[in-house]
Amino acid sequence: MATKKKKSRKWLIIGLLLILAAIAAAMYFKNASAPKGLEVEVSESETKSIRESVSASGRIYPEVEVVISSDVSGEIVDLYVEEGDSVVAGQLLLKIDPEAYLSSVERGEADLNNAKAQQAMSRAQIETNKAQREELTTSLIQAERNHKRNQELFKQEVISQAEFDQTLAEVESVKARMRSAEASIRSAEESALGSSFSVKSSEAVLKELRTNLGRTAIKAPNSGIITSLSVEKGERVVGTAQMAGTEIMRISNLSTMEVQVEVSENDILKVTENDLAEIEVDAYLDRTFTGYVTEIANSASNVAGTTSATASLNTDQVTNFIVKIRIDPNSYSDIGVDSKGYAFRPGMSASVDIITETKDDILVIPIQSVAVRVLDKESKDEEYEEVVFVYEADTARMIPVTTGIQDDEFIHITEGLEKGVDVISGPYSALSKELDNGTELRKKDSDDKVKEES
Repeated sequence: MATKKKKSRKWLIIGLLLILAAIAAAMYFKNASAPKGLEVEVSESETKSIRESVSASGRIYPEVEVVISSDVSGEIVDLYVEEGDSVVAGQLLLKIDPEAYLSSVERGEADLNNAKAQQAMSRAQIETNKAQREELTTSLIQAERNHKRNQELFKQEVISQAEFDQTLAEVESVKARMRSAEASIRSAEESALGSSFSVKSSEAVLKELRTNLGRTAIKAPNSGIITSLSVEKGERVVGTAQMAGTEIMRISNLSTMEVQVEVSENDILKVTENDLAEIEVDAYLDRTFTGYVTEIANSASNVAGTTSATASLNTDQVTNFIVKIRIDPNSYSDIGVDSKGYAFRPGMSASVDIITETKDDILVIPIQSVAVRVLDKESKDEEYEEVVFVYEADTARMIPVTTGIQDDEFIHITEGLEKGVDVISGPYSALSKELDNGTELRKKDSDDKVKEES
């Protein structure tokens, strides 16, 4: 019995060894027959057209939107419009209580009349003093004649010294009164001049008071649609003369709309005025509108209005610039979503592709085929350069290239490559790290591609 057990165990061990040997032989032959090299995807360089674009998102706004505020403070006593109404330039929109301003105008008119009365009195005084001067002039002529006659009589000793001195004193007295009259005229003229200044000042004050009274009736500065109404009848508003003022309403011209988007600092230099743009509005599915760039901000939106002393110096935050794109009316002329025929409403969301450059018949390869490598590995300063890997005789050959514009799929090769060359386009892991000059390769089977895509 013991001998039979030993024989059974022996054959079991032999069988196991034979199985292991068969497995090892199968794995050996499998590895020996397996294809060698790194499996890659290959694409051929070709010529085609590329359209480079900058994508951004934002909102739709009227190109012309006027914020209406009051120049004077007070209570709204009449409101003639509602949100959504169409208005024309010069149309009366609302009235602010004018009573206080009427009283001010009446007081200003009274002050002006008083100033004019003072001016009239000053002018009358001038005329009175001039009449007095003319009367004194006549008296002086008569006194000088009398004194001249007395001089001859005094020489002939016909009259006494006392009589002679009397006529001389009379001449001097008239001359003194003449000087006083001249001074009175000058004083009256100065008073009249001051009165004229008072009149002008009162007229200016009255003009301002009347202007303020007129501002209690607010009229539309331009034609359009009231897209926002922030007040009700009976509310009090603060005038802009005191502070920022209360926003009453907004009047927008909805016939000309624009999209305002934020473009990052990395792309803003590519954008220029009049660049064509394709616009997609969330409210219209499967519809693309056209437009063109009309304005590019000079300052970043997150630092606009700040000085170098107050602007944030944190470079980690995203820096964007506002770009305005006018929507071409011809691209939505067939749309009329409401009774007024306006296709867009302020605040609608939109995304745009700004076409920054287009080139036809240029050499391109898939954008993922361009990798970066350190060409001079012995240098202390690692300088990365753009390269592509060409598939040649199951081997990778690294070629430095110079790139140009690109779209979502392809990139322009300006130097370093020719048309019809097989370049490696995948996988990403191989292009980013594994591939090197001389790496052994094998093409990925088309069946494998189909399986992955399915």
